[in-house]
Amino acid sequence: MSLPADAPLIARIAATRRSRGRARLRLITIIAGVLIAGIALTLSLGQSLTPPMDVLRVLMGADVPGVSFTVRDLRLPRAVLSVLAGMSFGLGGVIFQTLLRNPLASPDIIGISSGASAAAVFAIVILGWSGPAVSVLAVLAGLGVALAIYLLAWQDGVAGARLILIGIGLSAMLDSVIAFVLSRAPAWTLQDALRWLTGSVNGATLDQALPVALSLLVFGGLLMRLRSSLEVMRLGDDTAAALGVALARDKALVVLSAVGLIAVATAVAGPIAFVAFLSGPIALRLTGPGRSPLIPAALVGAALVLLGDYAGQHLLAARYPVGIVTGALGAPYLIYLIIRSNRAGGTT
Repeated sequence: MSLPADAPLIARIAATRRSRGRARLRLITIIAGVLIAGIALTLSLGQSLTPPMDVLRVLMGADVPGVSFTVRDLRLPRAVLSVLAGMSFGLGGVIFQTLLRNPLASPDIIGISSGASAAAVFAIVILGWSGPAVSVLAVLAGLGVALAIYLLAWQDGVAGARLILIGIGLSAMLDSVIAFVLSRAPAWTLQDALRWLTGSVNGATLDQALPVALSLLVFGGLLMRLRSSLEVMRLGDDTAAALGVALARDKALVVLSAVGLIAVATAVAGPIAFVAFLSGPIALRLTGPGRSPLIPAALVGAALVLLGDYAGQHLLAARYPVGIVTGALGAPYLIYLIIRSNRAGGTT
């Protein structure tokens, strides 16, 4: 049996793909290793140093005097919520950026986070709510704003640039609502509202992390099942439909999952600035284009929140919520993208 004339070329292409796949796997492993090292750091080193063996004993269920409360009740819930919220923001952000093929299409740029924030501030300041009731209202508001943006952007389909511009406009309106409500807030609720708006995992508990874990399990699992359809959608709606993707159904499920992840994480930890915006581009820069960015973006998002929170608590002159640290990282990148867009004639 004779081999095809182009067999050497096919073999070289296959070898190149295998090599790129191994390199990508190594990079994902490195990112995961950084995340695991960050978790170990946050559990062991804070205002005092806890020996790693004592941390491990506490995690295994032992009661270590002078250590158990610090690790189990203070550091562990904070680390768990940081990782889960960061994964949610990273996944949700990269979905919008991939689907709309624009790095500016991030939930904290196009208004979804602002919708959840406006609802939460209204609930805290005007209604006097707290706890789970605020979170539920924030989730519903995030979903409602996402639906409003989608409907307003619809015109024989949804163009990415139109959706982004409408989202930015709605975000500005919602930010004005937030500012107005805060200006009317009494002193005893203003502090709670401002703490929530900055994005923070201060005072985290494992009970707070549970709904974020459930949303990751449900929505993240759905996104993993749909990632092949998402990769085809990157080629455009017409191409995806021609290749057999159930476009209307799959796109609706993908968008719903991304909004659900962002809304639940925002409801619990607040709108931690720019994590959704930064995670996808960093992941793609590290692993390269051409493969699904979902897992790398989730890991990068988790690392950003975890290490950003640690830096804000222990490495700076004063203590800052994690949203302050990630905002300081994300703002320069946003300016860079806008400048690059202007130089390229309006495209990113």
